[in-house]
Order: sequence, then structure tokens, then C-alpha cells
Amino acid sequence: MTTLLVVDDEESIRQPVSAYLEAEGYTVYTASNGQEALRLFQRYKPQFVILDVMLPGMDGFEVLQRIRRESDAYVLMLTAKSEEADRIVGLTMGADDYVTKPFSPRELVARVKAILRRERSVSTEAGSLNFAHVRIDIQRHAVWRDEQEIELTALEFELLKTLATYPGMVLSRAQLLEKVWGYDFYGDERVVDVHIGRIRQKLEVDPANPQYVQTVRGVGYKFEDDLL
Repeated sequence: MTTLLVVDDEESIRQPVSAYLEAEGYTVYTASNGQEALRLFQRYKPQFVILDVMLPGMDGFEVLQRIRRESDAYVLMLTAKSEEADRIVGLTMGADDYVTKPFSPRELVARVKAILRRERSVSTEAGSLNFAHVRIDIQRHAVWRDEQEIELTALEFELLKTLATYPGMVLSRAQLLEKVWGYDFYGDERVVDVHIGRIRQKLEVDPANPQYVQTVRGVGYKFEDDLL
């Protein structure tokens, strides 16, 4: 049974979103502020958090930062339609995706289901991708560069795995959105760039001059490392 936490200070959002999610068979807890959200997160360990940016007191960014210190649970941010900066900041801090307000509960539930389907598909795969310097254990969701284990969020892992599945092949942003996000994405394709940047900060020896996750200008990204 998948457990979700919905965090928003507006009852008019929490109630219908929770109702739609529960109708799909999910266990749902709700919080109206950041402190309550963190208490519930510690208690119930949800696999998925729907998190509003604008919360009273502790904002969504701080909640996200604290969650990321201990968990790679999926986090989907709710942002104002006009605040592009909020979306970029959230993604940079470790959010997996975002939905802009106003939205329909059906749209949000469809997004949640698509992301969770992606998690199940990865967990059923076996084996690993082994290169000269990078090793990706698909079953354990673990990544090493040489002897150092690299801690990635679930979405970062899926993005790196997708690139490494096609070593040397250039994948466009649109292709990566289709393969990794797994649904029709109507947001900004730059979401891919933000997550690539986060992977480089963790994986590359010199993120400014990436060796493994390379940019092909005007086309997309590719993974480069010698196969064993």
C-alpha cells in the first residue's frame, strides 16, 4: 500500500486531492504547515509527498531540504503559475517534479500514478550497468564512481540509468522526458537540465567539465564511459 503526504495550507486543495488519491487506493495523510508535515513524515515514512511551496512559517523549500537529508521519497511541488523561479529552485533542491496552480485533482492524480509506475518498473528489473568508472546497480538503486557510492534521488537515478542504457547515444530533452517522466509533460523542458546539473554535482569529479554526462549542444545529452 503506497502512502502519500499532502501538504498545503488550503483545505480547498487538501480535501479534494486526498479524496481522489484515496479513491485510487492510496493511504493519504495531510498537513497544513511545514512543522506538521515533518512530524507526519517522520511517523509514517510516506513514499510520495505533494508539497506546496507557499506554507505559513516554514515554507515548502525548507520542508523539502529536511526531507532530502534522510529520504529519497518522491516530492512533487505545487507552485504558483507565474513563479518560474520557485519551480527551478525546488528542482535544484531535490524535488522530482512540479504542478502549477490552479490544477485539477484528476491531473495531479494522473501525475502521481505515472511517477509511481516508473518506480515499480525499475524495481522489477535485474542486473547492473558496468562501465570502467561508473557502476549502476539497477535492483538496489545504487550508483558508484570507482569505489565511491553516489547518493541520488529516485528520479536522478532513473535519469542516469536511462542515459547509461544507451552509452554514447544522444538523447534529446523530449526523449528523456518521455522515457523518464513517463507521461505527456506540459511543463518546461528545462526541468531536464536542472536534474542533469544535480547528477553532475554528485557524480562528476569536475562538474564544470563533465566526463560522464555530456552535453551535445542543440541536441541533448549522452553518457560516456568505457564498457567493461
